[in-house]
Amino acid sequence: MPQFTSPRPALNLKPRNPWVAPAARRKAGAHQPAAPRQTDRRELARQLREFWTPPRST
Repeated sequence: MPQFTSPRPALNLKPRNPWVAPAARRKAGAHQPAAPRQTDRRELARQLREFWTPPRST
């Protein structure tokens, strides 16, 4: 025989962590473009991959 369980309260529960509610309402903003150093590093890595040839084994 199933037991009667009282209905649970609506979703008005207080979060245990005080940072949860503000974080749930926060939305992601637009991402910033890559920093110049990061862009330069990627460009250098691309050029090295393009121009570097592995040594020949004889």
